[in-house]
Amino acid sequence: MDNKNFILAIALSLAVLIGWQYFFIEPQQQAQREQAAEQVADDQALQGDGTSLPQPGASGQGQNAPTGGGSASVPQGQTREAALAASERVAINTGRVEGSINLTGGRLDDLRLKDYHLTVDPTSPTIILFSPSGSPDPYYAEVGWVAGGDGGSNVQVPTADTVWTVEGEPTLTPSTPVTLSWTNDAGLTFNRTFAVDENYMFTVTQSVQNNTSEPVTLFPYGLISRHGTPETSGFFILHEGPIGVFGEEGLQEFSYDDLIEDGPISPEKVDNGWLGFTDKYWASTLIPTPGAEFQARLSATERGGREIYQSDYLESGITIDPGSSAESSNLLFAGAKEVDVISGYKTSLGIEKFDLLIDWGWFYFLTKPMFYALDFFYKLVGNFGVAILIVTVLVKTIFFPLANKAYVSMSKMKKLQPEMVKLRERYKDDKVKQQQAMMEIYKKEKINPVSGCVPILIQIPVFFALYKVILVTIEMRHAPFFGWIQDLSAPDPTTIFNLFGLIPWDPPSFLMIGIWPLIMGFTMWMQMKMNPTPPDATQAMIFNWMPVIFTFMLASFPAGLVIYWAWNNSLSVLQQYVIMRRQGVKVELWDNISGVFKRKKESNEGGSSS
Repeated sequence: MDNKNFILAIALSLAVLIGWQYFFIEPQQQAQREQAAEQVADDQALQGDGTSLPQPGASGQGQNAPTGGGSASVPQGQTREAALAASERVAINTGRVEGSINLTGGRLDDLRLKDYHLTVDPTSPTIILFSPSGSPDPYYAEVGWVAGGDGGSNVQVPTADTVWTVEGEPTLTPSTPVTLSWTNDAGLTFNRTFAVDENYMFTVTQSVQNNTSEPVTLFPYGLISRHGTPETSGFFILHEGPIGVFGEEGLQEFSYDDLIEDGPISPEKVDNGWLGFTDKYWASTLIPTPGAEFQARLSATERGGREIYQSDYLESGITIDPGSSAESSNLLFAGAKEVDVISGYKTSLGIEKFDLLIDWGWFYFLTKPMFYALDFFYKLVGNFGVAILIVTVLVKTIFFPLANKAYVSMSKMKKLQPEMVKLRERYKDDKVKQQQAMMEIYKKEKINPVSGCVPILIQIPVFFALYKVILVTIEMRHAPFFGWIQDLSAPDPTTIFNLFGLIPWDPPSFLMIGIWPLIMGFTMWMQMKMNPTPPDATQAMIFNWMPVIFTFMLASFPAGLVIYWAWNNSLSVLQQYVIMRRQGVKVELWDNISGVFKRKKESNEGGSSS
């Protein structure tokens, strides 16, 4: 391969990786560390900030949007445990979630995910998704009715302070729904039934029995309220924040700042879609009654120095005649964004574009196949690290024709090196003729001088697709490999600068050069030594320092990526070795490696003699 083209390809790759590291990896890791610290603090029941929140519920005329907030009967600034103990509750217990429904307000405001922990330690606390009003970080879902129509403002509807009674089963499980009931002073009976499947989808059905002498018009609503701005990675390729799908408008993504700076966002009325909040691995979304027209809204308010974010919808009014009843049903997803589960809901429940709750990015046509390939082999071998190794071989096999053509071209160029040296000597004072003569030889021998860049260029999209998969899919979170790699989505935790843990010292982040980054650097160095040392001193220096630079850069990348790169380098060395030998070209690997030590020895001897 022409050295200038090779240098150009390496330089471009280096620029991309340096930019990726500086602008995205470091901010993301810092945000993740801060978020983890906050989660641990919350689970240790630290005190809240004492914010006084407005009384919640839905009230007003016609189709005024519902509002959420803290309950007037719940003191603010409590620990989470104290807030949970402040009211009677109905337990939720499935194989995957646990929590409770608050009988004051009838809210789902307590939810933990049994399968997921804060750290790789299985004894660490499980992930908290929902928390009640009055706790340090309230986050909950609520459904209800807005009164409207003639005389609607006089209709007494349930609020966040309404105390419901339990009908039947006292615990919500996949096989036992729970029904709450409340009757107002005029004779309207409200029922609210919660059901849950074996994963993370809740069905909330609310009905009204009109035992009065007058018709009543009510508007069903649902809301998700989140108090305080959550920590996000700040990573532009990953959306975290308000999200929704609204009919033909499709997917809409907003930041928390958007809601603060631009005010409420109200898409056009639609009859299909969903809305809520998404985090890196978790989400909560409301799916209104299929086929029912609804007005969605995403908003933020600031009270007592704290932001309150809300995703809500309001459906068209339902008129209930005396002696009649009516009901409204919606779905609530609250849980982990597992690919199979999310895709399954899209198919089985017909939820439009629900799979986009996972941010596959613009290059989903690469990212999704990469995930499914990894997941397929993971289910066969039971280890995502091994799956990465297998998929790397598979990718190498798919692109073998291109790589083979490139290495064959490189071999031919290597055979022509003596002739090229003669051309440079012959036309050393005429660069134009020199280039023309070289191009004639390339054309005669059917050599593409830039084909040597192909193996590197192939690796770049595969690298970024794998990075995206490791970044966004919860399946890769806390996925172990072997030995000390217990989380493929986190950097190698070892470092040579404390002798891999033998010295009791924690080096700064830029010195965290673990075992796998060193292996990657060594394999890259081996790959460089497959080609003759460039005659130009500057190019030779770049070749020598490139593995070192990449070792430091990739050390802070997820371990899964570093393992992929090291394995890919190893396969490339083997592939190039076999192809060059088949072409009858001498492989420079061992000569170049021994040459390094010879030069060092000669340098030392020269220094001694002087």
